[in-house]
Amino acid sequence: MAKTLMIVDDSATMRKIIMRTVRMSGLEFDTIEEAGNGVEALEKLNASPVDIVLCDINMPEMTGPEMVKKAREMSSCDNTKIVMVSTESAQETIDGVMADGANGFITKPFTPENFQEKLMPFMN
Repeated sequence: MAKTLMIVDDSATMRKIIMRTVRMSGLEFDTIEEAGNGVEALEKLNASPVDIVLCDINMPEMTGPEMVKKAREMSSCDNTKIVMVSTESAQETIDGVMADGANGFITKPFTPENFQEKLMPFMN
């Protein structure tokens, strides 16, 4: 089945690194979208929902946790899985975004195996 992915990070370089690492994980997506912040991501999600979002926490204009809360209010995102990808590793931060509606958390630095482990359950 065709799967779509969106990578949300304010760093274009980090988006490319995440994209390359996802490809190295062996997971295949038909479409990969990019967004530079939460506002841009929500606009794109409203226009065309995606299956999985990989989202940074610390971004200008709208943070990752704010984006998660707003995405969970959108009917177009009812089936979207959101996995946070961040250098933030405090348990309270992780618990907070999970309570806001995130489906998973990957801590930077990451490996292809991290993406395989966290995203594989959402690939069916």
